[in-house]
Amino acid sequence: MKKLLTLLWFAVGSAQAAIPGMRGPDHIGVTVPNLTQATEFFTEVMGCQVFFEMGPFKDPEGNWMQENLNVDPRAEIDVLNMMRCGNGANLELFQYRAPEQNTTVPRNSDIGGHHLAFYVEDMAAAVTYLKEQQLEIMGQPKTMTEGPNAGVTWVYFLSPWGMQLELVSYPNGMAYEKETTDRLFKP
Repeated sequence: MKKLLTLLWFAVGSAQAAIPGMRGPDHIGVTVPNLTQATEFFTEVMGCQVFFEMGPFKDPEGNWMQENLNVDPRAEIDVLNMMRCGNGANLELFQYRAPEQNTTVPRNSDIGGHHLAFYVEDMAAAVTYLKEQQLEIMGQPKTMTEGPNAGVTWVYFLSPWGMQLELVSYPNGMAYEKETTDRLFKP
């Protein structure tokens, strides 16, 4: 039954409509409380590279910010950083100033909650490194033993400002890969 459900999942997933010409995620945008601190963390600790900066973005009298970015019309972005972090989607960091801005970092269970996952080749070495950087590790690495992602080892950790991040590793692949030649990620 489990194999049938997995095959059905792949069949349904591949038959869904898509935006014409869509190739995949280009970047993930994240609002941070302090752009300098976040940029230093992602470059110095995570090993990302800043490709370019842009800004400022604001419209002191009109509604451009609201119409185009779904934020308060008086919201401002001084600068944003577009970063590359190995393989996968790029990372875009913003620091907004806005009236009535919510400054609470969402939990994964909150609407809009999120986390960024980074693939590592050696989970033990990566966790040791994060501990040396004095980052909070959420529990111990766990290895999935059942289901389509059996073979994945993962652990959550927090950035200095409380953003949820994850390390994942599956050097021997995941169970779903036995059913298809398609891959979620090619490290």
